Amino acid sequence: MTAKPFAPRPMKLSILTAALQELTPREHRDADPDLAIEEWLVFAREIHCPNIQLSAALHPTESDMPAEAMLDPVANTLDLRAPFDQARAARVLRTMQSTGVGLSDLGYFDNMLAADSAARRKKHEFMLRVFDAAVLLGTDAVCGFVGRNPQLEMDANLVMFEDVFIPLLKEAKARGLTYRVEQCPMPGWNISDKWHNNIAYAPGPWIALHRICERHGVGDQFRIHYDPSHAILMGQDTRSLFQFLKDQGYNFLIAGFHVKGQVIDSRGVAAWGYGGQTMQRGDWKGAQPSDNLADQANAWKKQVVLAEHELPGTARHDPLAYLQNRSVDWLDHQLAARELLSIDPGQTYLVVEHEYPKARIQDKALLAPILAGSIAFTRAIDEAAAAMYALQHEVLASQGIAVQGVGREAYRS
Repeated sequence: MTAKPFAPRPMKLSILTAALQELTPREHRDADPDLAIEEWLVFAREIHCPNIQLSAALHPTESDMPAEAMLDPVANTLDLRAPFDQARAARVLRTMQSTGVGLSDLGYFDNMLAADSAARRKKHEFMLRVFDAAVLLGTDAVCGFVGRNPQLEMDANLVMFEDVFIPLLKEAKARGLTYRVEQCPMPGWNISDKWHNNIAYAPGPWIALHRICERHGVGDQFRIHYDPSHAILMGQDTRSLFQFLKDQGYNFLIAGFHVKGQVIDSRGVAAWGYGGQTMQRGDWKGAQPSDNLADQANAWKKQVVLAEHELPGTARHDPLAYLQNRSVDWLDHQLAARELLSIDPGQTYLVVEHEYPKARIQDKALLAPILAGSIAFTRAIDEAAAAMYALQHEVLASQGIAVQGVGREAYRS
C-alpha cells in the first residue's frame, strides 16, 4: 500500500469590482476611462485579493435603467464607450503586471432577452465589445445573465433564447470564450408580478438551455457561474443542487462561483412566503405603474422583504439556519463543490461579490477593511474545505480508511 500525499488544492480568489463602484471619481474616470481599472487593481492588492472580476456596464448616460430604479447599481469599471483597443489593453496589462493582480473574467450583467428590440440590440452590441475586451486582456470567460422577455411565458422564452442568444454564444466560440451565466432569478427587475426574470435560474432550466446550445454546436460555451445566495433565496441547498446535477450527468455545467450569501428573514417568510411581497409595494400607485422612476426600485420587495444579501463572513455562524437552508453553510458549500462537481479546484475562481446593503459603503477607507476581512474569511474557509477533502477523499481513501460520521446529505427533509 502506498500512501497518497496530502496535497490540498485551494481555489483562486477574485472580487467583482462593483464592490466599490466609484473608487475613481466620475469626473476623473470619464476623462481617462482606464484609470478606473488601474486604481481597482491597486486597491485589490491593498485588500490582499489576487484577482479581480472586471465589471462592465453601459455608461450611466447610455443605460435604459435609471440608477434610482436599481437595487444594486452596476459598475462600468470597464468603460467601453470608446473602442477597447490594443493600446488600452497594453496599459491595463502593464498595471496587472506591476501590481501582481490578475483577472478572473469580465462581468456584464444585463437582460439579453429584453423585449424591446432596439434596447436588446444595444445590449448585444455592448456584449460583443465585452467579448473583444476579454480577448485582448487574455481571459477566457465572460460572466452575465441570460435574462427574460417579460412579455412572454417561459416556453416562448426558450424559443427566443434559441433565436437571439445562440448567436451571442457563436460569437463567444469564435473568440475562444466561455459565457458563464449567473443564476439570479432577478425578481425585482421589472414591476410586474413575475418572479423569474432570468430564465437560467436553476438546474432544470440550465439543462434545458444547454440542450438547445448543444444542438447548435455551442454547448461548451454555455456554463454556470454559481451563486449560492440565489439558491437560498429559492429555498434550495447547495449540496442537493450539486447532487441533482451529478445525478443528471450535468455536473460539468458549473465552472465558477460568486461568493455571496443570503440570510433569510423568517418573519418576512411568515408574512409573504418565498414569493415575496406581491402587493402594495410602492412601484404601483393604485391600478397604474408609478410615473416616478425611483418608485420602480420597490419592485425588489419581491426579494428584500424576505432576504438580505450576505457578504461572506458578515453573517453569524448559525448551524440551524444552515440546516433550514436559510443561510449559506460555506464549509459544506466548498466541500460539496469538490465532492460532486466536475471541476479542477486549483483552476476554479471564487469571486467575492459584495451586495450586503448595510456594508455597501462607497468610501475606500471605510470599505477596505470590510472587504479585506471578507476575502480573508473566504480564503480560510476554502482552505479548510480543501484540507478536509484532501485528507478524507485522497489520503484516507488511499489507505482504505473510512471517513467518520455521516455529514450533510442531499435531498434530506
